Amino acid sequence: MRIRFGVLHCLWCWSLCSTANPAEPNRPSLLIGYNEHRTNLPGGRQTNVSTNRAMLVQADGSEQRRLAADLANEAGAWTQFAGWSPDGKTAVIGRGWESVENAKWEEDHKTFRFTQDGWLYDSHLVDVATEKSMNVTAVERVSFYNTGLFFWPNDPQQLGFTALVDGNSQPFRMDRDGRNKIDLTKNSTGFAYGFSSSRDGSRISYHENYQVYLAASDGSNRVHVQTGQSFNFAPAWSPDGRWVLFLSGEHYNCHPHIVRADGTGLKKLADRSGYRGVIEFLDVPDFHGGSSDTPVWSVDGQSVFYTARVGQNVELFRVTLAGQFEQLTQSSEGTLHYHPKPSPDGNWLVYGAKRNGVRNLFLMRLADRREHRLTNLSAGHAAMHAHWQPVAHSE
Repeated sequence: MRIRFGVLHCLWCWSLCSTANPAEPNRPSLLIGYNEHRTNLPGGRQTNVSTNRAMLVQADGSEQRRLAADLANEAGAWTQFAGWSPDGKTAVIGRGWESVENAKWEEDHKTFRFTQDGWLYDSHLVDVATEKSMNVTAVERVSFYNTGLFFWPNDPQQLGFTALVDGNSQPFRMDRDGRNKIDLTKNSTGFAYGFSSSRDGSRISYHENYQVYLAASDGSNRVHVQTGQSFNFAPAWSPDGRWVLFLSGEHYNCHPHIVRADGTGLKKLADRSGYRGVIEFLDVPDFHGGSSDTPVWSVDGQSVFYTARVGQNVELFRVTLAGQFEQLTQSSEGTLHYHPKPSPDGNWLVYGAKRNGVRNLFLMRLADRREHRLTNLSAGHAAMHAHWQPVAHSE
């Protein structure tokens, strides 16, 4: 689905020149977690997806390394960087595996087939310093397919995740050690996804059968956000908890909207101008069609970063809650931007860009839109899904 921005100068050339400039401003002293994978191996989707590996790099481009390499310890297995603990010391790493037989069936039938024999996906907590890991979704297991793990805001001893149970996707809450898993939509038969919590931990949001719902943290008092649209996707709470951001419209033709925390005051923020909202992450045919490219909040909650089509490009944009937008990138023809994320101090943006056929990560200083290349991959490889390390706060 999604993402963003523009300048009048050639950012590509600017980034190459800036690396030799002694006056270059210091980038944040933070790690960025992301994923690298192959894009053009013959054999279809799973052949390339199984090369995905969770990575870490400093924001200045140094100290690049693979994280939790031992988790991808068998054929058909891969790792995926998915998030951080609030103190920035622990990474959330997804570990996936699919059988050769099931992958072939999916490729032949052009659809997923999630079975206990054919799939296993778990979410691990990995200490960044020691790389000691814990498979929290395997404790008191409720599913063979567990994704979307996050630390509960305001209570890091609680975790949220999404599990596939009897073919139905449901949001769960559990203790940090993986115990006491609680289904937050146990009375619903809908397919729920895009699960997140408000910053104070008191409310949750998710989309179920592509309709957005807001509820208390225990799943009670559920409110259906009435949009009149058939496709509503990926709700996310504003930093102050007053608003929820999501995509609304039709599948492959949906746009950033916001609604108040009580489900009222629906407002369309921007139009993606024909962008389907999906970044293709493979260079071979992919029956799933790519990775969702969703809008994200700014750190102060006063604006939203998103991507939209401009001519043959997908550029980065920022829009205020009043609807005033600016284009942050102006790129050479054929450039595709995706997955923007603001730094914890709000001064930088990390995002992906496909340029000259290769998907790399870039940083932009928002004050002057100066861009820096973060990865330097060659054709047939991709870097995606960047996550800033949080800033640890002293007690």
